[in-house]
Amino acid sequence: MSILCVFHPSSPDLPNKVLTHHDDIAATLAEQGVRFIHQPLELRVRPGTGEQAVLGDCRELLDQLMTAHRSAAFRVLDRDGAQPAQVDLRDEHVHDAEEVFALVSGRAQVGLRLGDYVYAVLCEKGDQLVVPARTRRWVELGDNPFCVALRLFANEQGVEPRFTGDETARLFLGIDEL
Repeated sequence: MSILCVFHPSSPDLPNKVLTHHDDIAATLAEQGVRFIHQPLELRVRPGTGEQAVLGDCRELLDQLMTAHRSAAFRVLDRDGAQPAQVDLRDEHVHDAEEVFALVSGRAQVGLRLGDYVYAVLCEKGDQLVVPARTRRWVELGDNPFCVALRLFANEQGVEPRFTGDETARLFLGIDEL
């Protein structure tokens, strides 16, 4: 089940609002300029299989998403907990291009600083978040990551994260605490 928790920065361990219905999540995020879409997926992709295997299994979906969102670049997020550490997306960062975060398998929590609040979106298979360029964000995968996501960007220059250095993102409840 997808979940949206809205936090005030003064209370990172207690959400002001918790939503579990897709329509409510989509409407609340839309007020902040973020799109939330759920598209049922028949794909069965196991996290940890490696980027080439993921791309082979997800090529049709990737092509559809790239066309629909007019994306020019992508990255695969493939974590199963057994892999060596990669870039820690739990650190707050921004991208200079719009990002489409499409969950193919498993779960991931995306934290977004929007206005005066933090929106933590627990995404599951079939969920897509469309996040505007330069939105402060982080991705929480928990202590035992199990996730395959396609991350699409409007251009190649927008792919690389620019870390803000703000460590307060780690204060908010993560995927294991919700």
